[in-house]
Amino acid sequence: MAVYEVKLKDEFIKLGQALKAAGLADTGADAKFLIQDGKVSVNGETEYQRGKKLHEGDVVSLEGSVVKIVR
Repeated sequence: MAVYEVKLKDEFIKLGQALKAAGLADTGADAKFLIQDGKVSVNGETEYQRGKKLHEGDVVSLEGSVVKIVR
């Protein structure tokens, strides 16, 4: 399992942006399709909103990879 950290520059980062920042999606379109297909979960819940705001401490999972949102 790969674990990535995405450092917040502002108060939050959107889910699609976090996937790109972690290198799990090459483009916003890639992120959109991963999310729409139900492959992404946030804090253990499947998430379908690309614009979901993530804050410090949130954990994103995608096909065995984990992205932790840190300050």
